[in-house]
Amino acid sequence: MAKSTGREPAAKKPDDAGKPPVVREPAASPAAAKRGGASGSVQGAALGKPWHESRLAMVRRARRINRELAEVYPYAHPELDFEDPFQLLVATVLSAQTTDLRVNQTTPALFAKYPTPEDLAAAVPEELEETIRPTGFFRAKARSLLGLSAALRDRFDGEVPGKLDDLVSLPGVGRKTAFVVLGNAFGVPGLTVDTHFGRLVRRWKWTEQTDPEKVEAEVAAIFPKKDWTMLSHRVIFHGRRICHSRKPACGACPIAPLCPSYGEGETDPEKARKLLKYEKGGFPGQRLRPPPDYPGLPAPELGAR
Repeated sequence: MAKSTGREPAAKKPDDAGKPPVVREPAASPAAAKRGGASGSVQGAALGKPWHESRLAMVRRARRINRELAEVYPYAHPELDFEDPFQLLVATVLSAQTTDLRVNQTTPALFAKYPTPEDLAAAVPEELEETIRPTGFFRAKARSLLGLSAALRDRFDGEVPGKLDDLVSLPGVGRKTAFVVLGNAFGVPGLTVDTHFGRLVRRWKWTEQTDPEKVEAEVAAIFPKKDWTMLSHRVIFHGRRICHSRKPACGACPIAPLCPSYGEGETDPEKARKLLKYEKGGFPGQRLRPPPDYPGLPAPELGAR
């Protein structure tokens, strides 16, 4: 099986060869600037007005947000280090209730000990638990890894299946994990509805649902299927870097003019810039081995200062 690079390939124009990636600063996009910057035309919370729009207007705004996020994060990618579908599956299971950074710092030792499903299925539970302890909830995660590895060995000839129904039949694998694997290891489009994705699509009034499957269904109806995987990456990138849960950096948000919830966070541009995380704030990212076009610094190994 060919190894995945951990990045969905993007089509390049003929004149793109040899050019460095363009990295947008966390400020109003060109389209936003034409509308008066990050505060000139926001109709949402900042102005204290209710947000009303037709279904068609919402769809057009949602697709515009996706286009502008594509300019802000042309390097968006899955933030788990992996070399093949098995590694991505294991890393995604480990990523529950922890950061991708902590998973990436843990998996090198894990995959050195257990490089195949057969090896992992035969692991001593206590030794596996100790290896994955840094990711938290290590006993439950160890049970899931042992179960899914045994299932891959016994039911799928040691190979990760490329179908949704097969993936969700594995212990510890739900739709979110399955779509991460399908989208990034097999090129099958899917929406990854994690906490960041759910939070942002509700802030943007694409849906009011809180159940992940209902969120998935409503957002999927807005976008062409071919856009689903990269949309997920862009939304999650934005949620981790700018549109935080407790204090979003509204004043440094490039899509603020399109956001009905502008004003929930810090609107002063200078103060907002101090809230930016990862490469947007000048800090290391989450991957120890990021894609070549990632503009930030690689994450440190476990125990490094």
